[in-house]
Amino acid sequence: MNTPVRPDFVAEQRALQSAFLAATIPGHAGHEGSAYRLPPEERCLNLNPAIRETAERYFADNAIAWHQHAAHGLSSQAACLNFLMPLATRPDALARLVQSAVGGDLPEMLPVETGPDGAPWHVGFEWIGRADHLNEWPRSGQPRRGANVTSADAILRFRQAGRVETLLVEWKYTESYGTPPEGKREAERLRRYQKLIFAPFGPIRSDAGLKPADLFWDPFYQLMRQQILAHRMQAAKEDGAERVRVLHVAPAGNWRLRRVTSPALRALGDDAFAVFRSLLADPESFVGQSTEALFHPLIAEAPADDVWAGYLRDRYGLAAPQSAVESAEPGDAPPAG
Repeated sequence: MNTPVRPDFVAEQRALQSAFLAATIPGHAGHEGSAYRLPPEERCLNLNPAIRETAERYFADNAIAWHQHAAHGLSSQAACLNFLMPLATRPDALARLVQSAVGGDLPEMLPVETGPDGAPWHVGFEWIGRADHLNEWPRSGQPRRGANVTSADAILRFRQAGRVETLLVEWKYTESYGTPPEGKREAERLRRYQKLIFAPFGPIRSDAGLKPADLFWDPFYQLMRQQILAHRMQAAKEDGAERVRVLHVAPAGNWRLRRVTSPALRALGDDAFAVFRSLLADPESFVGQSTEALFHPLIAEAPADDVWAGYLRDRYGLAAPQSAVESAEPGDAPPAG
């Protein structure tokens, strides 16, 4: 029996983004020979026109770093902003999104911070927590959100069943991993994280028979750091949260993202995110959803003149979900380009 050939997800998305940018940006010729890329100085054109000015002001007001590849059509940072930033002042839509992700009753969304126009925002971006939870902040000066410290792509706060909760959102698009960790970085990683990894002081089961270095392979290294951040924020009851979880969002078609890269973990399964979840002392602290399963219902039901839904339909071509994706992580690899 012939094995079905899996679609090349990255090639599909390059073609999709090339066509979209060519159709929506007058005179677009691509950057350095790639039709799916924009010149770095034109990164704002990678965003929904409705949020371009707002995003620039928000990042400047909060001293947030733009990713190196923010002008890339396959940028996960740009995708996260396009999907979530327009909803920062739409708590009703966010409530339905959160309910779809975590189940239970429709939650009450809570403000995260103040937006550029002074209105309360119910989504924050490049969130690092309110304290140095992972021993990463500089000894002098302030840490910068989105640069050189573990940052969640987005944060949501809500009240459900009388309990305040936080979701740290990690967003993926075309990323995949497989490069072994750099040996020269192991000592510093051990200094920072080894006392924070395993239960009861960290999120990973202490009976899993693992060494810290087994988790230094991406995506597990990213997953581990993101989960530590959630664990520490919950222990500190940061911003009144009694529970802090990681919500990982990734397209269902990006099967390469799910490869088990760490040799020590390959015997545990062939899905990186299912394996990671099995290693957690509290598996429910990690929630995985496909982009399609999470957003398609909201987009499909939106009015025809809804600018947010229309842009996402045109740009990312979200089809009806076929399966939910479990995943998660901290940091961001460059887009495949």
